[in-house]
Amino acid sequence: MAILLSRRSNLLAVVVLLLCQLFLYATVSSSGSVLKQGGGEEFSEELLLKPFPDRKVLAHFHFQSRAPHSSSHGRHHHLFPKAIAQLVKKFRVKEMELSFTQGRWRYEQWGGFDPLSSNNAKPPGVELWAVFDVPQSLVDVYWRNLTHTLSGLFCASINFLESSTTYSAPELTFKPSFGNLRYGTLPREAVCTENLTPWLKLLPCRDKAGLSALMDRPSIYRGFYHSQRLRLTSSESGSDEVDSGIGLDQTLTVVLQPSSWRTGKTYSVETNIQPSWSISSIFGRNIPGKCVIAKSSNVYLQLDNGLVGELKNLERENAKYVANTFESEGFQSNHAFKISVTPDKVFEEVDNLHGKSTSVIYGFSVEKYSDSQPFDLGLTWKIPVVWSCQQAPLHASRFLMGSGNERGAIAISLEPTESSEGLPTSHIIDGRCELRVDIFQVVPWYIKVYFHTLQVFVDKQPRAMADVVDKIRVSPSKDKVSPGVMEMILKLPCGSKSAAFSLEFDKGFLHIDEYPPDANQGFDIPSALISFPSFNARMNFSEDEFLNNSPILSKFQETSPVLSYTEVLLIPLTTPDFSMPYNVITITCTVFALYFGSLLNVLRRRVDEEERILRSRAGHKAGWISQLLSRLSAKLRGRPQEQPTSSLPHSFISFRLVLKILLVASIAVTWQYYFG
Repeated sequence: MAILLSRRSNLLAVVVLLLCQLFLYATVSSSGSVLKQGGGEEFSEELLLKPFPDRKVLAHFHFQSRAPHSSSHGRHHHLFPKAIAQLVKKFRVKEMELSFTQGRWRYEQWGGFDPLSSNNAKPPGVELWAVFDVPQSLVDVYWRNLTHTLSGLFCASINFLESSTTYSAPELTFKPSFGNLRYGTLPREAVCTENLTPWLKLLPCRDKAGLSALMDRPSIYRGFYHSQRLRLTSSESGSDEVDSGIGLDQTLTVVLQPSSWRTGKTYSVETNIQPSWSISSIFGRNIPGKCVIAKSSNVYLQLDNGLVGELKNLERENAKYVANTFESEGFQSNHAFKISVTPDKVFEEVDNLHGKSTSVIYGFSVEKYSDSQPFDLGLTWKIPVVWSCQQAPLHASRFLMGSGNERGAIAISLEPTESSEGLPTSHIIDGRCELRVDIFQVVPWYIKVYFHTLQVFVDKQPRAMADVVDKIRVSPSKDKVSPGVMEMILKLPCGSKSAAFSLEFDKGFLHIDEYPPDANQGFDIPSALISFPSFNARMNFSEDEFLNNSPILSKFQETSPVLSYTEVLLIPLTTPDFSMPYNVITITCTVFALYFGSLLNVLRRRVDEEERILRSRAGHKAGWISQLLSRLSAKLRGRPQEQPTSSLPHSFISFRLVLKILLVASIAVTWQYYFG
């Protein structure tokens, strides 16, 4: 009977397992059918790899999710994260961008003119801006609720941005939003895996399958720079836009130092040869195929225009140059490098400025790979190659001037870069050649900036503000209410070699409760945003149907201004000695203990009791022989035994008691006089 029951239970388990597999297959099939429907939900994943001149490698993950517009509040989404959809509908978010960044983007070595650096190079800490589709009177309320929701969703301190002292409403620098835009930063926010895990949970396959399986935590957080970004756009169904609905772009940009994937040793800095690397060497794992419900899954390898130009020069010098060197049939036999996997597509940039070298992108499809045959792209260098990335027309840097804990000045310096020569850096206005530069800067309220002290220097010579500043918008700070905001639109002469701006300020005083735990480290001034509207950070490719289905390549072709961020300034403020409260409390408690202890001891102690205790102690000190003799003498005389008298007279005891009372009273009077 027991054997029969066990067989029935095993048969029941098999049936349940088959039903679960059928349900899973039906779910995946329904998701696939949703993908095939026009206007349905879509998800795609892509990875871009790019070598840098300073022997590092850029890994840029891009995940795109799309969902059609729905007026229903409780819609069930197959691919799109429901938490984001509810956030958009509840807080009426029209557009939003949130970034978590650790490290600073090095514009000199990693470039600042391409679309990748302009859109994904973010300031350290947390940056959040959002546009709301509500009346202006309700924008601040919706902003506070949004910060609390994002703080709980991503396990971060974004709720600190709810205070009016931490966010602002820019108007000139950002695109027009009619006062419904709010911008806030937290420069000191630490970024760790607790922020990455909620970000990965928004993906359909999380980090279990597809390109997201490469996100090994130790590999990512040991990099020189990593920034996870979330870009959200929402449009109503009645709008004229083709892609109406909700769009979510999740990007993770990491700069890593590769080690040799053959020898396992890092190349020395002295040699000019680039380190050879592969996906498995920099991430510690391979790509086990695509995410099952992803519409497309691609990996790209980009060689920027500086590298391509240097390779062509080397080909010419070695007399091995042939036309179309970077075509698909000849790249594997290239004398400079070797790629371990044959690419499926090769994209070359066209219509570059002044006929300079164009960048090349190799495309690899991950759909044909699986767990048994994982995808592992490797790049092996054969000869030393030295090149430089294309930089922004002007290199912006910001620093502090002055000394002491009372006054100072903030200075912004703009200097032309080497790659800016020959670029269309000008804008002809009224017959004059000018370069437009937009500056957006937020200063905390405890930095009292005097905007009337603005000084402008062009080519190290002072200039009138009206000659350089086209527009300026200033919002002075209010104590414990709002920060100081400055937006400027500059028109610099084309032939200028340098420009600088300075603002004087006074340092304010904070209440002791307003100091952070590490106040002695200093206080942060958020990065300033420098934009060049005259320049477009975009890449042009020949018409190809594959480009429209690629989120990364489509973003590269969009027209967007060149952006760059300055350094975060660390300014010291007058900081009290936080050990003083501890010392005062300790001394006060000690004095009170001595005062009340002595007073209670004097009030509770009795003189007769003290004399009796002294006599008993004196009696115990006497020897047993003397006690025996005294008892014998008393018996012989027929008198009772006399108790030993105290060696201290009664007058002396009374004098000591009075002295104690006077001492305690004097201490009490002194304390009341000085501290009362």
